[in-house]
Amino acid sequence: MTEHGNRPTDTIRRRTVLRSGGGLLAAAAAGLLSGCSGSGGDSSGAKPVNKGGLLRIGCTGGSAKDTLDPHNPVIWPDHARAVNLFERLFVHDERYRVKPLLAESMEPSKDGTIWTLRLRSGVEFHNGKTLDADDVIASLRRIADPKAPTAGATSLSVVDVADLKRLDSLTVRIPLKAPYALLEDLLAQTVMAIVPADFDLRKPVGTGPFVYKSFTPGDQSVFTRFDGYWRRPAYVDQLHIIDFPDDTARVNALLRHEIDAMDNLPLEQIKLVEAQGCKVLISEPGAWTPLTMRVNAGPFADDRVRQAMRLIVDRPQMVRQVLRGQGRIGNDLYSPFDPAYNHDLPQRVQDLGKAKFLLKAAGYEGLNVELVTSNGIGIGAVETAQLFAQQARGAGVTVRVRKTDSGNFYGDKYLRWPFAMDYWFTRNYLAQVEQGSMKGAPYNETHWNDPEFVSLINQARGQFDEGKRNELLKAAQKIEHERGGYIVWGFKNQVDAYAAGVSGLVPTRSHPLSDYRFRDFSVGG
Repeated sequence: MTEHGNRPTDTIRRRTVLRSGGGLLAAAAAGLLSGCSGSGGDSSGAKPVNKGGLLRIGCTGGSAKDTLDPHNPVIWPDHARAVNLFERLFVHDERYRVKPLLAESMEPSKDGTIWTLRLRSGVEFHNGKTLDADDVIASLRRIADPKAPTAGATSLSVVDVADLKRLDSLTVRIPLKAPYALLEDLLAQTVMAIVPADFDLRKPVGTGPFVYKSFTPGDQSVFTRFDGYWRRPAYVDQLHIIDFPDDTARVNALLRHEIDAMDNLPLEQIKLVEAQGCKVLISEPGAWTPLTMRVNAGPFADDRVRQAMRLIVDRPQMVRQVLRGQGRIGNDLYSPFDPAYNHDLPQRVQDLGKAKFLLKAAGYEGLNVELVTSNGIGIGAVETAQLFAQQARGAGVTVRVRKTDSGNFYGDKYLRWPFAMDYWFTRNYLAQVEQGSMKGAPYNETHWNDPEFVSLINQARGQFDEGKRNELLKAAQKIEHERGGYIVWGFKNQVDAYAAGVSGLVPTRSHPLSDYRFRDFSVGG
């Protein structure tokens, strides 16, 4: 799609920033720039008081494969666009608790096989159409379409989408193929956006606080405030979400006043940008940047090799060096905020001797592998790969780090790399499993399909007794901890930065920059 909303000077200015490399950061370090300072700087979380103006957000990554499809987001800018153009039936708040959004309520039948959804009244799409039951039915069927399944299709496999029924304009009967206890959490995932029944991706319409104006994949997207928004409208008049595959270019853009806020501030730049008058927002989400091993290919098909690779990692060193202390160690499990998180499993620590023993027993003594990574994955991805390669030498393993750009990493080979990295936002355990750890999951990068694990997950889906469900999920986690394809070495703090005149940011356990909820941001303070 062509770009119609840019001013020529904006495009020229951005290209200059992208070419500038580290020169601007060097000048800032030497004290030659005024940086982000402005009049009336505000602290994180303060109530916005200014209305109007343009909000420019720098997002990590981006390529010609960028999308506006809310049901198929892949990289950071895709998620930022989806959150601001579209909305879900349910949403997670800043503490990662499920809250109704477009839904007013949803109740299960006694046997848990039918849920009755009641929609909020008076919600309008950007084109003036009123949200009703038909839109919900069409959205769920689009997500689960077997001819063109989207990222949420596996999660919705429990829903009998063919038998969804409109009871009245605001009520939907949702039949399930089997009982499912956590349907609200499932429908709160980013990929579960509600779109109008006649949705056209070429002219995307949602119920979110911003309206689509223009979009250039790999460059930027332009949105305007939706004055008919059912809640308090956004403070700013216009929103630009700009791709920045290069970390240095993104920081330079902030220091040059080319953008007002950015996600994923390089950790080594925290003091520098603060010295230039910028603000830094630190959140403690459940985000993770795992190393991913394909369990059905090459050496990683042997679970002894996978166990050895997990034993190679010096997790405290990873947190100290890669995250500069901005994070906490992991135990090869995700979803740390889930009530079912298995805290009883012993913390895995580096054991090079045992790693060597396992590799020799598996016939892979002196293993030589390639690890694929990219800056487009997020802060610390390349450094993680490099440090892991250093640590692996102690077990006699040679790791060749291959750094590629965002477009290539998330290109045709994505989800097929034998040994690579990726990033995930916060999710609860069952929802995350259905996105990445089940056969047919849209992002099953490890190709994990353990029958015992699958059986436990299927039992947990239909268990409405929270205590019993948590025990099933803990048992599933134990299997994945021992035999899975992930190395979850830690959880990184989310570190974002913004100009002094920007306000409305608060820490969150989910996406960067206050969960990408730009409705609450204001500029010009």
